[in-house]
Amino acid sequence: MKILRRSVLGLFASVAVGAATIGTGFAQSMPAPLDNPGDVKIALVRYLSTGDFFQAYLSGVEKQAEAIGLDLRIFDSRQDAALQADMVDQAIALGVDGIIIQHGLTESMQEAAQRAVDAGIKVVAFDVNVENDAIPQIEQSDYLLGKLALEQAIKDNGTEWNAGYVYVPGIAPLDRRHVAWEEVKAANPGIVEKAQMGTLDNPIANSNANQARSVLQANQDITVFFAPYDEFAKGIKIAVDEAGLTSDVSIYSADVSTADISAMREPDSAWKATVATNPAVVGEVSVRALAIMLTGENPGAQVIVPPTLITQAFLNENDIKNMEDLSANMPQFAHADVAMTEWMPLPGR
Repeated sequence: MKILRRSVLGLFASVAVGAATIGTGFAQSMPAPLDNPGDVKIALVRYLSTGDFFQAYLSGVEKQAEAIGLDLRIFDSRQDAALQADMVDQAIALGVDGIIIQHGLTESMQEAAQRAVDAGIKVVAFDVNVENDAIPQIEQSDYLLGKLALEQAIKDNGTEWNAGYVYVPGIAPLDRRHVAWEEVKAANPGIVEKAQMGTLDNPIANSNANQARSVLQANQDITVFFAPYDEFAKGIKIAVDEAGLTSDVSIYSADVSTADISAMREPDSAWKATVATNPAVVGEVSVRALAIMLTGENPGAQVIVPPTLITQAFLNENDIKNMEDLSANMPQFAHADVAMTEWMPLPGR
C-alpha cells in the first residue's frame, strides 16, 4: 500500500530539554558524542498520543533525555500515517542524530525508517515493526502481556465462557497480543469468541464504548471481555456500567495508569485485572537504547521490558491509588534494568 507524503512544516512540537542541566563532570564521563550531549539532537516521532499510557511514555522519554542532556524534538502525527512518515523526513532534514519511532503502521513507516538509516541516523522503534535489522525493537513483551491477562481470566472464570474481544489489526503490539488470544482459544475450546470489535478513532475510549453498547445488546451471554489496551478497557467499562452488567461481565486488559487504577477500584468494578509495564520506564528505556547506539554500541535487536500482572484484588488489598503507590508496592514495576551501562545517568538518580 503506497502512502502519499506531504509537506507539513510547522505542524509539530519542538522541545529542547536538558542540554544545560546535566553536570559537566558527568557529561565528560560519558562516551562520545554524549560527552557533549547538548550538541546531540534526537527526535521522538509519535503515531499514538491519546491516553494516559502515551502521556506517561512521553514523560519517561523527556526525563531520560534530560538526565543525559540530549536535545529532544517531539513530532506528533495524531494517528495520521502519512504525516508520521513525513515527520521522519522532517527530522532527517533537521539533522538529528537519532530517532525514536513510537507506534505506527509497518506499511507507512518501513520506507521512512530506511531513509533515516540511509542518512546515517540511529533509529529505534517502539511497538512498530519497521522490518529493518538495523533498527532495534523496543517491546513490552506484548505476547506475554496478553498471555498473563488471559491466564488470570481463566483463573477467575474457568475454561468455559463467552467472550467479547477488542482488536484492531495492523498495530504491532495488538497483533502480538492477538497471538496469545488465538492460542488460548485453541487450547480451550470452551472459550467462545462471540463478538470482535475495536477502533482507534479518537477519543478511543468513547469510540469503543459506542461499539461495545451494540455488542452487549446483541450478545447478552458475554461474560468476559478481553480488551488488551487500557483505552479499550475504559470503553468496555463505560458500556458495561451503563448496561448495569458490572456483576455479570469481567474485563481483562493490558497497560495501566492512575485513571485505570481508579476505575479498577470503583465499587463492584467489572475491570478485574490488567498486565502492564510502567510506560514511563518504557520511555526511559527507549532513550537509553538510542543513546547506546549513538555511542557505537549495540543494545540488541530486541530490547524487552518485562510486564507485571496487576489484579483488582491486589490494588484493593494494598490501597493503591496511583502509579506512585503501584511502583512503591511493586519494585519490578518501578524500574527495568534494561538498556543499561555503567555510564548511563538515570532520571532523579
